[in-house]
Amino acid sequence: MSRMTHPTAARAVTAEHPVAIAGRLVVRYGLVVVIAWIGALKYSSYEATIIQPLIHNSPLMSWLYHIFSVRGLADVLGTFEIIAALLIALWPLWPRASALGSAMAVLLFLATLSFLFTTPGVTVASDGGFPVLSGVPGQFLLKDLVLIGASLWTLGDSLGAAQRKTSSTG
Repeated sequence: MSRMTHPTAARAVTAEHPVAIAGRLVVRYGLVVVIAWIGALKYSSYEATIIQPLIHNSPLMSWLYHIFSVRGLADVLGTFEIIAALLIALWPLWPRASALGSAMAVLLFLATLSFLFTTPGVTVASDGGFPVLSGVPGQFLLKDLVLIGASLWTLGDSLGAAQRKTSSTG
């Protein structure tokens, strides 16, 4: 017995819901805004001072203060973040560049998530002994779990788009 598929049914299965399309755009370009904004803030003395204890206590990043001043390292990180954001935004025109920006964002958020384990004061003991995240830096850093997820999604989406673009040009 052969199975027949109605063309309308096939389209219905593959059609993306408009809410999903909107969500995809908000995730991608919301990530761009967040990374660019955070990167731009790194050029301020205030932000350089705020991130100094996080980096100072990190075995992965503290060595950078032997090369850069507190302000200089903040500038370097801010530049890296702004470049990552701009590259992610290039997805419609240049998916490979967007994939690079997304990979950069994954590295950024891996680094900031590592601060959860290296920065003193991230957790506070509650009455039951279960560690509760402090407001700052704990809850402040935890948001990066969602941001790394968005970065991984944009990375995969960009790699898929680049592959499709390569296949179609042949």
